Amino acid sequence: ASASASASSAAASAADQCTASSASAATKFTMSSLFEKVPGSSLFVSEPDPRWFGNDGNPRDNPTWTNANWLKSRFHFSFAEYHDAARAKFGVLRVMNDDLVQPARGFGTHPHRDMEICTYIVEGELTHQDSMGSEETLGAGSIQFMTAGSGVQHSEHNLHPSKPLRFIQIWIEPRSRGLKPNYGGMSGTDPAVHKHNQFAHLVSDVQNTTHPTPVKINQDANIHVAQMDPHTTLAFPVAASRQAYLLNMEGSSSISGTHPAAEQLQQYDAARVRGENTLQITAGDKGAHILIVEMAKK
Repeated sequence: ASASASASSAAASAADQCTASSASAATKFTMSSLFEKVPGSSLFVSEPDPRWFGNDGNPRDNPTWTNANWLKSRFHFSFAEYHDAARAKFGVLRVMNDDLVQPARGFGTHPHRDMEICTYIVEGELTHQDSMGSEETLGAGSIQFMTAGSGVQHSEHNLHPSKPLRFIQIWIEPRSRGLKPNYGGMSGTDPAVHKHNQFAHLVSDVQNTTHPTPVKINQDANIHVAQMDPHTTLAFPVAASRQAYLLNMEGSSSISGTHPAAEQLQQYDAARVRGENTLQITAGDKGAHILIVEMAKK
């Protein structure tokens, strides 16, 4: 967890000083009037100094680590030391960070405010603690949220001694500032979250009473996740007044729909969808793990 200009934190202040690498300095999209592919190779990659977040130095040789640095974070939008006017945000979606945290490492206590923060755990176990007294460890497939509101402090760690943690951190701008801070989470083993070969509707607007999702946030936005077997096809409609940001978290997929030609997405690839479109998402040979943030079009 770090911070944006509108929700600054001590962690982000440190991260602003990071040295980081980018797979591509240029913004590259495959474009149609409705669909833009965001290649994973074009995402900014940050690997900050572990001491800036309260960690020990990286070990020289640890066979349980899958990356040389304690954190490898792929930024979909401008964040910390990364600034790109073409990727400042997408509607009310301000941040999407794909974080890989090595064993026995994490983000020390730091503040947030005025942001709806949702975290989806792809792999491993995430331990959360905050100034509201919340403490919870959640595993793969779980969803947690935090209304930072008027101000909250929290920490996030991978306490497992030998397994990495990967999670998608999503920041959504709230409809109003100064809200009462709140926290909640739901395990990936819960039937409301764990749905195979269909989309699980995990997050919706607190003002929307027609969808009893596990997480409610203070914005007209939704988060859907699907774990798909090889060659399974799922439809996802986007209304004319809406837009969506799709992330291929694991595996591969082929996305067809109203846009002129099918797009092939691999792990870490994403796509922006604007306006009316019925996406046909077909999983590749090893299946697919898809996350979609859907919201009003801006």
